[in-house]
Amino acid sequence: MHPFDSAIHLEPTGPGTFLAHTSPQYANMVGPFGGATCAVMLQAVLQHPDKIGVPVAFTLNFAAPVADGPFTITARAARTNRSTQHWSIEATQDSGVVALATAVFAVRRATWTSTEALAPQGMPGPASLARMSAERRPTWVQRYDMRFMEGAFPHEFDEQAQDHSNSCLWLRDHPPRPLDYPALLALSDSFFPRIFIRRRRYSPIGTVAITTYFHTDEAGLAAQSDHYLMGTARANKFHQGFFDQSGELWSHDGCLLATTHQTVYFKD
Repeated sequence: MHPFDSAIHLEPTGPGTFLAHTSPQYANMVGPFGGATCAVMLQAVLQHPDKIGVPVAFTLNFAAPVADGPFTITARAARTNRSTQHWSIEATQDSGVVALATAVFAVRRATWTSTEALAPQGMPGPASLARMSAERRPTWVQRYDMRFMEGAFPHEFDEQAQDHSNSCLWLRDHPPRPLDYPALLALSDSFFPRIFIRRRRYSPIGTVAITTYFHTDEAGLAAQSDHYLMGTARANKFHQGFFDQSGELWSHDGCLLATTHQTVYFKD
């Protein structure tokens, strides 16, 4: 079983209730990688018998640190309309609620399509860029193959502040794995905190909330398969202990697959 599939494995324990476990292969500095937590909570909806359609939007609020070990996920369809479905998802441990999520699913249909966002330009092929070393990085970084054209995580914090926090890279699961919605959601949280790129110094941080919007259907995911994705990320504003950052995930041939936005707490 691929490490990611092990990390999002669920055991049904009752109607809409599942037992999940954190994975040591997706460990972060404290607790699990947030993208893995997002993915396993989305998986609870994908495995729910009442689910209709495919995910359009997913938001997760980290209410408390997720401790290593088992936790319970409860997924409930709050409202089902003719073509959309709204979900409430809750993760609990002995300490109480640790994460709260909402998701919107929809039955997609053929319509007029236009993309105003611009795919990264001038990207060299992934084979021509070195994979970022996972040495001295949290364990979850080993589960991704990241090849930066710009804005790599600094090898050391030399406190040489940069003018911006932009990153542009190729990325995919390691080992390679065909893309699906949980993997795409986890990848949307793989962009390192922008404050590390901008200030090149260590700051204690923690994601407070993350929202990801999906812009592809299952055929688009199948076409991407296990190819590299193109990713871009940037910060918008650092202010009074919080900053927000935005990211885009593009297919290997330039189709926008997902956009993401998160708010992050930091200590100065």
